[in-house]
Amino acid sequence: MSALHGTKKFVVWDPPGVTQPELVSEEVVEAAAAAAKKGGSSGNQGTRLTKSTASTMSTAESKLIGGPFTKTKNPEWLKTRSAIFDEVKKLRDAEQSLKPRTPITVTLPDGTVKSTLKDGSPFLSYSTSPYDVAVTISQGLADASVVARVWYSNRIAWDPSSEGAGGSDGLDDVEGASPSDEKNEAGEKPELWDMTRPLVGPVKKLEFLKFPEEKDGMTVFWHSSAHILGEAIEHLYGGYLTIGPPISSGFYYDCYLGDGSVSEEDYKVLEKEVTSAIVKKKQKFERLVVTKEEAMKMFQYNPFKMEILRTKVADNTRTTVYRCGDLIDLCRGPHVRHTGMIKSFSCTNHSATQWLAKDGNDQLQRVYGVSFPDKKMMTIWKENREKAKARDHRVIGVKQGLFMFHELSPGSCFFLPPGARIYNKLIEFIKEEYWKRGYDEVVTPNVFNLDLWRKSGHYQHYKDGMFIFDVEGQEWGMKPMNCPGHCLIFGSTTRSWRDLPMRFADFGVLHRNELSGALTGLTRVRRFQQDDAHIYCRQDQIEEEVLGALEFMKYVYDIFGMSYKLELSTRPAKALGEIDVWNKAEAALASAMDKFAGKGNWRENPGDGAFYGPKIDIKVSDSMDRIHQCATIQLDFQLPIRFDLKYKSNVSVKEGEVKKERGTNDAKEGFERPVMVHRAMLGSVERMFAVLTEHYGGKWPLWLSPRQVMLVPVHSDQFEYGESIRAQLHDLKFFAECDTSKSTFQKKVRNAQVDQWNYQLVIGKAEMTNGTVNIRTRANEQKGEMKVEEFLAMLQRERDEHK
Repeated sequence: MSALHGTKKFVVWDPPGVTQPELVSEEVVEAAAAAAKKGGSSGNQGTRLTKSTASTMSTAESKLIGGPFTKTKNPEWLKTRSAIFDEVKKLRDAEQSLKPRTPITVTLPDGTVKSTLKDGSPFLSYSTSPYDVAVTISQGLADASVVARVWYSNRIAWDPSSEGAGGSDGLDDVEGASPSDEKNEAGEKPELWDMTRPLVGPVKKLEFLKFPEEKDGMTVFWHSSAHILGEAIEHLYGGYLTIGPPISSGFYYDCYLGDGSVSEEDYKVLEKEVTSAIVKKKQKFERLVVTKEEAMKMFQYNPFKMEILRTKVADNTRTTVYRCGDLIDLCRGPHVRHTGMIKSFSCTNHSATQWLAKDGNDQLQRVYGVSFPDKKMMTIWKENREKAKARDHRVIGVKQGLFMFHELSPGSCFFLPPGARIYNKLIEFIKEEYWKRGYDEVVTPNVFNLDLWRKSGHYQHYKDGMFIFDVEGQEWGMKPMNCPGHCLIFGSTTRSWRDLPMRFADFGVLHRNELSGALTGLTRVRRFQQDDAHIYCRQDQIEEEVLGALEFMKYVYDIFGMSYKLELSTRPAKALGEIDVWNKAEAALASAMDKFAGKGNWRENPGDGAFYGPKIDIKVSDSMDRIHQCATIQLDFQLPIRFDLKYKSNVSVKEGEVKKERGTNDAKEGFERPVMVHRAMLGSVERMFAVLTEHYGGKWPLWLSPRQVMLVPVHSDQFEYGESIRAQLHDLKFFAECDTSKSTFQKKVRNAQVDQWNYQLVIGKAEMTNGTVNIRTRANEQKGEMKVEEFLAMLQRERDEHK
C-alpha cells in the first residue's frame, strides 16, 4: 500500500506542516470543531482514499516528543526565558550601538522626500523608525499604522547574517503564512518592517499599512494576535506553544497540553486573560536577533520549539524571536507596536490536530481566534457570522432537499431532483454564453495513463491528490483537471495561425483525492465539474482574449448580483520562460484590465503569479461581504512547451527579427508556440452552488429556482383547471406543481412560502370562470388577478432576463 501524506493539500510541493493554514476556511474550522466536540479523533486533516480503505493511517515516519505534562498557571520557565532574553538583549544592544548613525532620507508614495523629525533633527540610520517618520506626517497616521512596507535605496553597514536575515533559517516554513511578495515598479522586493524598528539606510519608498485596508496589514495584525493568544495559553495552562500563524479568517495557535484538551468553556477565560492582562497593559513587541545556541537555551523547556530549531535553523547562524509581555516566541515578524492596538479579541473555535499534521505524532490542541482594531468591526463580524450560519448551504441543502452525501462515497455529492435543476441550469447558463462567445465544447476521457501527467508535470506535484489504480501493470488515474487533455486535442493535428484563437470548453467530471478531514459540504469535494475552458492564441491576441474573458465574467457576476475586484499577479522569482515573453504578456493583461475596469481600478500583486505565467485573480463579494475566488484567468507558457504545441506561422523564416519580436521561442522554424489561457467563470460548479445558496439565502431567483410556480386550488373543483395550467408551465420548461393534497388552503399557501416557491397561483371559482390566476409572491406580496396567457408571458420575460 502506498504511503499517504495527510499533511498536504491537492497542491503538494510544500513541506509538511506548511500548507495547513491554506486548508483552513470557516467551513473546515466548523467541521473540525464539531468532530473535536464529539470526541472524535480529530479535527486533524484526515486521510485520502486508497483503493482498499478510506481511513488508513499515514505510514510516514512519526514520533512522540511532548513527554509528561501538567497544567500549570504561570510556570517558572516564563521567568527563566525572560531572563535569558534580557541577557541576550544586552549583547545585541552593544552590537547595535556600534552601527553608524548616518543621515538618511525617506521617500513617501506621493514622491515627498522626508529627512527630519518634527524637532528638526535629521533622520538617522539605526535610530529613526517608520513610526518616527509617520509622526512627522500626523500622529493619527502613526498610531493607526500596523506595519511599514520598505524599499531601501541601500543599507548602511548591513550584515544580513548578523541581523537574522541571512536566509539560513526555515522559520518562514513553520510560521505558515507570510506577507505578500510585493515588488515595486522596478521589480524590487520590499520588506515588511516593524513600525518601531530603526531603519538601516535611505528609503526610496515607504508605505504605512493599516487594517483592514491592506492585506499585509491584516496578516501582521492577526499574526500579532496569535502571539497574545499564545501568551494567554502559557499564563493559564503552561501550554507548550508550537505554531501560531495568521490565516484568511483570523489566526490560530497550536499547543501541547499532554492529555488535556480545550473546550468552549475555555474561550471566556482566554478572552479575559487577553483583554484584561495583556491588551490593557499595551505590551511592546520587541524584536531580538539570537544565535541558534541562545535560542535553544531560551526554549529548552519546549520540545517542539527545540525540534524547530534543530531542523529549521542551521548551526552557527542567527534567527529572531519576538517578546510581548513575558511571551517570547520564535518568529520572523514583523508585528504591531504593542498589544493595546488589538481592541477586540474573540476565540472562535477549537479542534485537535497533530504535531506537523502527521498521524502518530503528539496530539495538539488548536485554538482559533479573530481580532480587530475596532469593537464595531467585531460586532459586524459576529453579525455576519450568525447570518452565515443561518445561510449555511449544508443546512439549506437539507431543508430544501437539494443534495445529500453518503458514507459509501464521501466527498461526492448526490444532487436530488431540485438540486439537479439548479446544477444543470448553471451549466446551461454557461453553455448558452459559450455559443454566443465562440467557444467549442469538447468531451474528454475521465481516466488517463499517468504518463500524461508525467508529461504535463502534474505527476510530480499532484500524484498524492489523484485517484490512481492499476491497469494491466501500468498506473492510471482519474483526471483532476482538463488542461492536459485539451493539449492533446490541440496537438493532434497541424494548426495554422489562421485557426487561432481556439477555445475549448469542457464540463468533464474531475476527481481529486482530498483529505477526508478536509471534506466540507460542497466547498471541498472529491468529485466535481468545472466550467473549464482553455484558449490557445497568438501572443498578439492575448489582450483581446483576456478582455473577452473579463467581459464574460462581468456578465455572469452582474446576473448573480455579486461585486468583484481584480488583481494582476505578475512574474515570480522562480518563473520559467523568457523575461521578454513575460513582460509582453503582463503588458497585454494590464492593458486589457485598463480597458475593462479603467486605470487605477485594479490592483497589482507583483511577484505573485504562477511559475508558468501571469494571472488575473478575480475576487467576488457575496451578499454578506465575504470574499470568494471562483473565476480565474491564467496565462500558461509552459504546457505548450511540454506538449510541443505549435502552429504554422504567417511570418517568413527569413524575417527572423520580426519573428523574435512576436515573442516566439523554441518551436521549429516556420512554427510558433501558442499561448494557453486557462479560464473559468464559475470555477467548480459544486462550490459555486454552495456560494450561491448562501448568497441568496436559499431564496433562488426565478431563472435559477428549482421551485418556480405552485398552483393552489381553493377547492377540489379547481384541481383539473390547476393541472391544465401546470401542464402549460411544464411545456414551457418551468418547474411547477399543483397542490391537490387534503391540506387546508391556508396551509397550502404557507407550505409554498416555506418551500420558497417563487410564485403561488391561487385558483378559485372566479379564476376558473375568468381564465385567470391570482398571484402571490414568495414574499407574500399579492399581485392580484391576471390572465393565464399574460402570466406565462411575464414569467418567460423574467426567466429570459435572468430575474
